[in-house]
Amino acid sequence: MPSWAIGIDLGGTNIKAAVVDEAKGILFEDSQPTDIASGPEGVVRQLALLASDHYQRASELLDTGTFAGIGVGAPGAVDSVRGILSYPPNLPGWGRVPLRDALQERLEHAHGLSAPILIENDANAAAYGEAVYGGGNAFRDFMMVTLGTGVGGGIILDRKLYRGPNGTAGEIGFMIIDFEGESVHAGVRGTLESLIGKKMIVELACGMLSDPKESPRLMELCRQNPSKISPRHLEQAAMEGDPVALRAWQRVGTILGVGLANIVALMDIRKFVIGGGIAAAGELIFEPALMQLHRSTLPSMHEGLEIVPARLGNTAGVCGTAALCFASGHPLRSDD
Repeated sequence: MPSWAIGIDLGGTNIKAAVVDEAKGILFEDSQPTDIASGPEGVVRQLALLASDHYQRASELLDTGTFAGIGVGAPGAVDSVRGILSYPPNLPGWGRVPLRDALQERLEHAHGLSAPILIENDANAAAYGEAVYGGGNAFRDFMMVTLGTGVGGGIILDRKLYRGPNGTAGEIGFMIIDFEGESVHAGVRGTLESLIGKKMIVELACGMLSDPKESPRLMELCRQNPSKISPRHLEQAAMEGDPVALRAWQRVGTILGVGLANIVALMDIRKFVIGGGIAAAGELIFEPALMQLHRSTLPSMHEGLEIVPARLGNTAGVCGTAALCFASGHPLRSDD
């Protein structure tokens, strides 16, 4: 009998929710701004209301099937066994929050819905989503890297999510690339995220500008207000042949390649799925990353090296948390 689940992606800007069919994927989805100002209690109310609305709609739409539960992907350190979210970076003012228990209590008392709930790190959820429905489907072992405001990662080994003993495995963004460098993020010097996070990519490009004639478009943008420049501007400029933008993306890809080479040397993982908003630059990043990956690994490690784009876009998180519900082995009948 087919299963369905509710997948939720809790972000600092938006909360996305979807009803996902185990075989067909997303049936319908919704998104709303995250009410950060209301704190954990207010956000839990949002999550409960979204989950309840999606459950009711799915129950009316689906005649039969097994409801596998509700999965929530959240930023920050997640204890998936106890359902605790700790100090999420995009949710200011949050400390250690027993998110699973708080959400279960709210659903039961305010909406009369009793359901199994799991909490997972958002990058791990995205990796699992790509493993089941997306770019990692053909791989038995791979690492997903998300390039966006920060740099995140999730590890799939033997088609299972690897969390590590304390639940923080895969945090490639905090891998040290330049321990004596000037870039610092979250108090740590020279991390991958401090070098190729969204803000740093723009600063990198602006720092390469010297001759106004070489790149007049970027020069003017950097002079007026660098904060208004986005990686999308750099992507467009590079596609038009802008030499500074091309050099910037070359540098980003090269730095990423160094990080991936460390993963190859440490874990013998040779397949990488790259997603996130920055990954829209495609081969502008992938080509130099693969070249550096070969340069920074031994010839004996080159066989099978591959970098592929993620396929699910911003739905990877909701697909992944739903898929984790299907794999949890604790179904709840939708007609119970």
